[in-house]
Amino acid sequence: FWKAYPPMEKLGLSFSDIADPKWFKEQPQLAWAFYGHRLNLYRETVPHEGFKILLDLVKLKNQNYFVMTSNVDGQFQKAGFDEEKIYEIHGSIHHFQCAYNSRSKSCKGIIWDAKDETVAVDMEKFEALNIPLCPTCKEVARPNILMFGDWDWLSLRTSKQEAKFNKWKKKNLTNSIVIIEIGAGTAIPSIRFIGGHIAKTYPHAKLIRINPVDSEVNFKNGISIELEGEEGIETVCKRD
Repeated sequence: FWKAYPPMEKLGLSFSDIADPKWFKEQPQLAWAFYGHRLNLYRETVPHEGFKILLDLVKLKNQNYFVMTSNVDGQFQKAGFDEEKIYEIHGSIHHFQCAYNSRSKSCKGIIWDAKDETVAVDMEKFEALNIPLCPTCKEVARPNILMFGDWDWLSLRTSKQEAKFNKWKKKNLTNSIVIIEIGAGTAIPSIRFIGGHIAKTYPHAKLIRINPVDSEVNFKNGISIELEGEEGIETVCKRD
């Protein structure tokens, strides 16, 4: 993390330190330097070939799929997956909310698409040159991402996605389900827990865990593949 963000090393801030919503109120230039840089980076990033391989796979399965991701980068949408079949459990950097939503009645609960928002960052000083504002109350805005110790995160958008995911899961209760888990870590094991629970609970479910470090599976209907994401996907979905 410090190699990617040298200013954080100088300040002695880890990822969990900077990923704290307090900075949007205490030092918004610093908060938006970090999240503005990430937003700009994700907008420029092109999904790797693994996304296309997965998309081709679900097309062969009559589009009967659902994506659950802890990533906030919007790469599945950019790669062509159906917006209605994506559950972003930690929110999305491409949607904003007011940092003071719990205080203001006028903007409480509002989440907006950030496609028209821009954040310029001075990487030398590591400061945002402009601060996105709530369109309603004009206070500082923030990404609609679940951060550490985050009591102000608005979960409405994610809760709607979750409801669609649960409906899909219930509909496919008796079908054969294959879970392809890619790069899900153990530090924040949300994806591993949910995927593992489905694999152990649903009678016809199997889990394929792709991970270069933490690939172990401790139940019988799971497969471990000790590779990085794209290479692992290519291995699972071999094509002529």
